[in-house]
Amino acid sequence: MAGRYGDDMNSTALPLIQLSEQFARLPGIGMKTAQRLAYYVMTMSDDDARAFADAIMTAHSTVKECSLCCNLTENELCPVCAESSRDHGIICVVENPKDITAFERTNEYNGVYHVLHGLISPMDGITPDMLRVKQLLSRVGKGVREVIMATNPTVEGEATAMYISKLIKPLGVKVTRLAFGLPVGGTLEFADEVTLFKALENRSEI
Repeated sequence: MAGRYGDDMNSTALPLIQLSEQFARLPGIGMKTAQRLAYYVMTMSDDDARAFADAIMTAHSTVKECSLCCNLTENELCPVCAESSRDHGIICVVENPKDITAFERTNEYNGVYHVLHGLISPMDGITPDMLRVKQLLSRVGKGVREVIMATNPTVEGEATAMYISKLIKPLGVKVTRLAFGLPVGGTLEFADEVTLFKALENRSEI
């Protein structure tokens, strides 16, 4: 164990090492940060530590995918799909649930969403059948006028957008792509509201 993480772990209690390893499995968390988080947990009171663990277990057991758009929700339908005032004829296709939050911050988009839960990436072994593409296609024939491909402007995002557009266009539904006010290689999560709104407003057909 020490050989993997260095000499600074030699005197660390095994439960702390195991806790650090679990934190390190989270995206964007390196081993040093994971160790700091593990040590911080040790400063919590028993009640706080229990509440932290309970929150993880509750979220894991109660949050599920929306039966319509595949967003994460604790109900059958997410709040967006359940809102009758939204324009259900326009679907904005995003990679992850957190991208919906970015669009909602603009307060300008009134359509609905579809979450793919990933992007096509043969190098990483991610194929189209591993995404929520079939669920999207099942929605397209139900009064949908436009599908906005809002995947990130990366190689994988572009490949996914083109793949899905080729499946949808024969169905007679308009398919558009976000305008490239977004930086190439950037992610929607960190785009400011104005840039994201302009990208949405100036989308082009593909």
